[in-house]
Amino acid sequence: METHKKQRKIIQMFDDIAPTYDKANHILSMGIDISWRKKACDKTYELMHMKKEVGLIVDVACGTGDMIGFWHKRAKKKDINIKRVLGVDPSSKMLSFAEVKFPDFDFAKAEAVDLPLPNACADILSISYGIRNVIERQKAFKEFARVVKKGGFVVILEFTKSDKKSIFNSLKQIYLHKILPFLGALISKNYEAYKYLPDSIEGFLTASTLQDELKDAGFKMEYVKSFSFDISTLLIAKKCL
Repeated sequence: METHKKQRKIIQMFDDIAPTYDKANHILSMGIDISWRKKACDKTYELMHMKKEVGLIVDVACGTGDMIGFWHKRAKKKDINIKRVLGVDPSSKMLSFAEVKFPDFDFAKAEAVDLPLPNACADILSISYGIRNVIERQKAFKEFARVVKKGGFVVILEFTKSDKKSIFNSLKQIYLHKILPFLGALISKNYEAYKYLPDSIEGFLTASTLQDELKDAGFKMEYVKSFSFDISTLLIAKKCL
């Protein structure tokens, strides 16, 4: 019951900030997340040996749909045909904005631990900056393993915790804990939501621990890359079982 309450609180928080979510993201990330998302898409297509047709891409915790847009644009650039793209999110407010931005794509309201999809149907399942918001993470990874085809990929972009001590890490901490909550509150009028962001990163896993959890769920790591002094990490894993 406590787990359910925590998850509901996080979902409500995203409902509350949905109207200003895109604006805040672009300002707070200074647009640098665009290159990270492009890299995630391009590297996954490369690992698929540039297949010219992809049956289904599922983006979990899709928010207002930005990652779905990148999957589509990068595929088009590489002359890859995607039969279907599905965005899944537990926040109805986030989905309402996603549906306006991307009227040609499909969306469904659901949590990462209970996806409205049959077994072994997805070629790619992605989750960008959302896995740390899933309270029952191991349960979600098992659900990803259920939904992804054998030989398919799980693609994760996330702010992982860094154990490195450096001047850059110190500057990152100042930005995350002092500047980001102030700017986020200024834009969204919701200080609690943007204080939650750095707190959730500090309470999250290192990239190596996240890899171990994916392996335990039946995935084999294919690619791991940290960006911008370990601010963000890309993990791509293949379903082996």
